[in-house]
Amino acid sequence: MSVGLLAVVDDILSAALKASSKTAGVVIDDAAVTPQYVQGVTPARELPIVGKIALGSLVNKFLIIIPIALVLTAFAPQVLPFLLILGGLFLCFEGAEKVLEWVGFHLHHEEEGPRDEKKLVLGAVRTDLILSSEIMLISLDSLEDGLDVWTTLAILAVIALLMTGVVYGAVALLVKIDDIGLKMAKSPVRRVRHNGARIVRSMPAVFRGISILGTVAMLWVGGHLVLENVGKVGWHWTTDLLHGVEHLLEALGPVVVWFGETLVSAIAGLALGLVIVGVIVLVERLRTGNRARTDASAGH
Repeated sequence: MSVGLLAVVDDILSAALKASSKTAGVVIDDAAVTPQYVQGVTPARELPIVGKIALGSLVNKFLIIIPIALVLTAFAPQVLPFLLILGGLFLCFEGAEKVLEWVGFHLHHEEEGPRDEKKLVLGAVRTDLILSSEIMLISLDSLEDGLDVWTTLAILAVIALLMTGVVYGAVALLVKIDDIGLKMAKSPVRRVRHNGARIVRSMPAVFRGISILGTVAMLWVGGHLVLENVGKVGWHWTTDLLHGVEHLLEALGPVVVWFGETLVSAIAGLALGLVIVGVIVLVERLRTGNRARTDASAGH
């Protein structure tokens, strides 16, 4: 019996590793996006905040994504593309908002002083919900047909734990690597001290790069979610666009194909995000104008 149990566990682990390998791109994006949420907080709170976000990610996966994915796959698979479109549009909006902040336009006025930890964690967990949904749905789609619900659930649970560990382990290392560099810089060994100083000096540039990569990741993943799933609900021109890019570049190799599809998705994501930002700004101005007129009327 123990041999049979070990065989089942081995099958589950093998299926989980095989399915999760197809989510590598989104996992990298998730790891790139998250460090932005701990920038500007005190060093002592960095790891606790990463821990809270990781816990929120597990809640997302186990209490929201996996149950809903299993139920919808069984009873209403046609709803899943619409949910992914909404999630993609949210990522497009967040990415476009970051791009506009680079050029000095702030949709929300940032408060001076320490960042609100609860809002910070909530924002990170909200973004994780979209990225984790993509990870789990890609994994679910990659599983072999004919698996019973309990085996499917076990495989998805392994993937959820594995991906959360990989992403937030990498994030924890990224946010604390400057502290590691500081400790190395105090070493009595000259070479270690020199390398530590170089790590400390390089970290501002590294985090700027991570911030840019995270923003591009939001736009790429968001744009790709929208293009891919709009095609699934009937507007095939979006998937035709992606396939057209693939056919155009396939002679140049898979890396160039990937870069081309990523660029198209990111551009589409930015365009969609800017439209959403524009709508929000317009609605806010209309509300402000109506409020001002109401106040003026009340004053007479």
